[in-house]
Amino acid sequence: MLNRIKLGLNAMLPKKALTELAGWGAGKRGGWLTKAVIDLFVWYYKVDMKEAQKPDTGSYRTFNEFFVRPLRDDARPLSTDPNLLVQPADGAVSQLGRINGDQIFQAKGHHYSLEALLAGNTQAAELFRDGEFVTTYLAPRDYHRVHMPCNGILREMIYVPGDLYSVNPLTAQNIPNLFARNERVICLFDTDFGPMAQILVGATIVGSIETVWAGTVTPPREGIIKRWCWPAAEDEGAVVLLKGQEMGRFKLGSTVINLFAAGKVQLAANLAAESKTRLGETLANGLQKENADDLTQHS
Repeated sequence: MLNRIKLGLNAMLPKKALTELAGWGAGKRGGWLTKAVIDLFVWYYKVDMKEAQKPDTGSYRTFNEFFVRPLRDDARPLSTDPNLLVQPADGAVSQLGRINGDQIFQAKGHHYSLEALLAGNTQAAELFRDGEFVTTYLAPRDYHRVHMPCNGILREMIYVPGDLYSVNPLTAQNIPNLFARNERVICLFDTDFGPMAQILVGATIVGSIETVWAGTVTPPREGIIKRWCWPAAEDEGAVVLLKGQEMGRFKLGSTVINLFAAGKVQLAANLAAESKTRLGETLANGLQKENADDLTQHS
C-alpha cells in the first residue's frame, strides 16, 4: 500500500517545479541554516564525512558544495592494471548484463531499447547491440561525482530533455522505460576497449548535471535535444580523460548507465543486482584492446 502511495505521488507531483526549487535552495548561502540542513542530511542518511576532504559540515557555504564534496585522495584506491575497468561511482548496481539485441533489462517485466535510451541515435545504438550494460544507482548518502572506468576520448555529448521521475528500485520496477523517459546527458567515448557510453540520468530534485569539460549542462531545461561533438585524440581540441578521472557530477540524484560494445569487456563476476559499488573497484575485464597507442600518447 505504501509503495502504491509513493508511486502515485511520484506521478502527481510537479516534478520540474520541485526540482528547480530544490536547485535554487541548494545553491543559496544560508549560514547557520545551511549547516543545520547539512547536519540533518548527514544524520538522516548516515553520510560518512570522514571520507571527505573537508569533514567539517560548517566549511560548506551551500548545500550544493556539500553534496558534490570531493573525497580524500586516499579514500578510493584505483587499480593500475591497464586491462581492468573500474567502477565509475559509489552506489549500488541496479541491473547489469548482456544487452539482448537492442533490449536493456530495467527490472522484472521491464525492458527498454538502446535507440530509446540514446534518443533515436540509431548509429550509436548499433555500436552497443548485443554488448554489455551496467546501471548504477546513487543514493542520497553516496559520493556524487562520476569518474571514468577507463581511458577515454570524448567524441559526442547529447542532452536529452525528459521526465524527472525519481530513480530508485521502486520506480525501476514499476515505471516502464524509466531511464529512456527521464532527462539525461549521454557521453560517447572512444576507449581502449571500443566505444563506451556513460549516461548521467536526471531525476526529481536533481538540481543540475555537470561535466568537467562543459560545466553545467542542465539547467536550463529548454525542452530540446542538444548535441556537441569533439575531435579524435590526435586533433586540436580533443578531450582525453584517464581512468579514474572525474568526468561529471550530480547536484542531487541519480543514476549512471554504462554501455559497452559486444565482445569488448567481461563484467566482474562478483557483481549482481543490488551489489554495492565503490569508485575504483573492478567493474570489468577488458577482452579486446584497441586505440591504446592514441590514448597513451595523450595521457
